[in-house]
Amino acid sequence: MVSPSSREPDGTAGRKPPTHPFQIGAFRAYLMVRLSTILASNGMALIIAWEAYNIARQTMSPGQSAAQLGLIGLIQFVMVFVLTPFAGLVADNYSRTRIAMGTLSLLLFSAGILALSSYEGWISLPLIFALAALIGFARAFQGPALGSLGPNIVPKDLLPRAIAFSSMFWQAGSIVGPAVAGYAYAFKPYFAYMFSSALFGMAVIGMIFVGKVPQAARQRDRHPIGQIIDGLTYVRTNRLVFGAITLDLFAVLLAGTTALLPVYARDVLHIGSQGLGHLAAAPGIGAGLTALFFSFRPLRHNVGLKMMLSVGIFGLATIVFGLTAFMPQQTAIIVALFAMATWGSADMFSVFVRQSLIQLHTPDDMRGRVTSVSMMTISASNELGDAESGFLAALIGPIAAVIAGGVGAIAITLWWSRLFPELRNARTFDPPEVHLRPSHAGAAPAKEG
Repeated sequence: MVSPSSREPDGTAGRKPPTHPFQIGAFRAYLMVRLSTILASNGMALIIAWEAYNIARQTMSPGQSAAQLGLIGLIQFVMVFVLTPFAGLVADNYSRTRIAMGTLSLLLFSAGILALSSYEGWISLPLIFALAALIGFARAFQGPALGSLGPNIVPKDLLPRAIAFSSMFWQAGSIVGPAVAGYAYAFKPYFAYMFSSALFGMAVIGMIFVGKVPQAARQRDRHPIGQIIDGLTYVRTNRLVFGAITLDLFAVLLAGTTALLPVYARDVLHIGSQGLGHLAAAPGIGAGLTALFFSFRPLRHNVGLKMMLSVGIFGLATIVFGLTAFMPQQTAIIVALFAMATWGSADMFSVFVRQSLIQLHTPDDMRGRVTSVSMMTISASNELGDAESGFLAALIGPIAAVIAGGVGAIAITLWWSRLFPELRNARTFDPPEVHLRPSHAGAAPAKEG
């Protein structure tokens, strides 16, 4: 199997090996795709939630309206959870660049329908629910394909730095996307969806410039179901990978607050759609600063313990955000923004360590399937977390739901530190010499993706 480190950057021969990810043209295009995608996705997701909540509030109570946000999250979770294992198989056996381009085209179509329906005034909850399912379908196949491309483009020794830059661009999109979408919606609602449509179009074009990348050849001697089982078995038997994935699953499932930001913006902090944009951008600011730091000073020592500490801080920041409901409005707004920025910084720290560990501890011919498992748990923590937050808020109120989630995330971190000592004791990102993996998943010759 040909690895990225054994080829010259941009497919040219006779040049010195790259010493920085930015020297690789395909990686620069890949960053543009990630930036455009997250700008569009985060902005569109925020406005979908805002419009759904406002449409529901015309005929429903705040609790019932919060439950509609939970339903949107549940729909997307079901789509991603059911399809992602098959999406990982597809990413390991077919061109990852073409899969990414196809899913981005579906997201472009969804954004266009939302823009048109908003412009003509026929947007509704049933339409939003239907498009949430389509978006979930696209994301199910996009995640394993796009997430597996980085290690195919960048040499192994540059991968942690590349992940830091990729995360920095991702978080920059998280900062700018919601803020711009919030301001665009305040001017004309359909402008926010047009903004997302243009960016998804840019991402499709960016995939053309990524070009073909080498990846392990299709495993023709192994049944597809057996290949899926191989990926699940690898994750389950590699305790470090399994511990990292499940820690994120349960922590974000409990302490994810993003689904309730429209509730806080409208009915708790009373700051409207522009204030919602600020709240949604604050985590990206904290995460972006953290990713920027890692791009120049990559983390090298005691990576597992530091990741677990960051998850604990993530839970603490969630509690502080929940408590802003009991503060004077001006103080509450400042504290809420600071808490969400800290929330994003801690989450970025955890994401950086987890992604580096998973990517470097997984052989390329299984990376799509292992990434699909990771994406499935991310979906469970994000979309199912949104559903859990919305439904729990309907039962006990949004304030109690946020605070309880933060407490739960801290408890999970303490439990996982005892349950997975391999994770707590991980000193560096370096994988062991021999991977524990199913015997059927042998390496195969490389192919062009």
